[in-house]
Amino acid sequence: MKSAHVIADDAEALAVAARFAEEFRTGAAERDAGRLLPRAELDRLSASGLLGITVPRGHGGAEVSARTLAEVFRLLATGDASLSQIPQNHFVYVNVLRRQGSAEQRKFFFAEVLAGRRFGNAQSEAGTKHVQDIRTRLEPRPDGSYLLTGEKHYSTGALFADWIPVLARAADDKLHVAYVEAGAPGVTVVDDWDGMGQRTTASGTVRLVGVAVPADRIVPHHLTFTGPQLHGAVAQLLHAAIDAGIASAALREAAEFVRTKSRPWFESGFETAAEDPLLVQRFGELALCARAADALLAAAAEAVDTATADLTDDSAAEASIAVAAAKVQAATAAVEISSALFELAGTRSALDSLNLNRFWRDARTHTLHDPARWKIQHIGRYVLSGTRPPRHGLL
Repeated sequence: MKSAHVIADDAEALAVAARFAEEFRTGAAERDAGRLLPRAELDRLSASGLLGITVPRGHGGAEVSARTLAEVFRLLATGDASLSQIPQNHFVYVNVLRRQGSAEQRKFFFAEVLAGRRFGNAQSEAGTKHVQDIRTRLEPRPDGSYLLTGEKHYSTGALFADWIPVLARAADDKLHVAYVEAGAPGVTVVDDWDGMGQRTTASGTVRLVGVAVPADRIVPHHLTFTGPQLHGAVAQLLHAAIDAGIASAALREAAEFVRTKSRPWFESGFETAAEDPLLVQRFGELALCARAADALLAAAAEAVDTATADLTDDSAAEASIAVAAAKVQAATAAVEISSALFELAGTRSALDSLNLNRFWRDARTHTLHDPARWKIQHIGRYVLSGTRPPRHGLL
């Protein structure tokens, strides 16, 4: 088993994340251009203890707040959006164990996480009716174990994982999560991700053919949605944090480029591009967009923390709506600012050798995860009629 440092509290988690954001920024463009998978960087994240920060205190973890967790992801995304996306599912499936794992399952898996072992993800499927149409099956065996069969796509983190949580349906058609060892017989992880953005997430295919799964590695995920829940809110909060981080990184890169490399437009009458009042105006507008994303992200995280302390239908709804608002704004900011970077920096910024388009490619790819238009619908219904948002993992 790997060994890892155990982070003590929120302050240490934020300090570690800030340090890694700076370190990962160096080399991010090169990794993206060459699709150099960040195995060494992920090993350092694991060893730092950052992947164990949501383990409950009763199990030896820091149990950081949602506010801290969101900021950790935002910081990491300012350094490398692909690297920040890889552990998103790790934290989601740690959260599944917190909610529905048995005492023995929590004891075992939380020890694994604190030791530096990583969860991946195998949930989405291609060719089905919709994202909730899960056809991977858990078939019971006479000895009480199960056989797992199916094929998963967009399996971010699976290539780098020690454990792969698999979303599957049992004989009663109810949803479960099977925690499968990455090297188990019948498990194949294929590095076939060819997205235009987030190139180094290795979000490829997981094939599962007659994989034996002990009963004590299966969690009844369907129970998560029978009452007020924050599963979707926490998952979406991390996605929003990644988008907010991309927006901040793109704005910073644009400002640095204009300050140090751009020439002033001859009609401006100024000696430097940074003095051009038209550019100043546009930077101000984009800064407001980024600040709004950061503010809504912080407010959403606070709403999740409030609901965690007193989980009711009302507090869960408030948290989901707050997170939906943050996700919409962060997605808008990430796409708009990463596109405006070229408008602001000028012709030279389009050189492929600079790889500045990675910010837009990452933003455009990541924000396709789930449609903002449906989040806006739920926000509108909540405001107009008090209709609580539905209970599912995407809100």
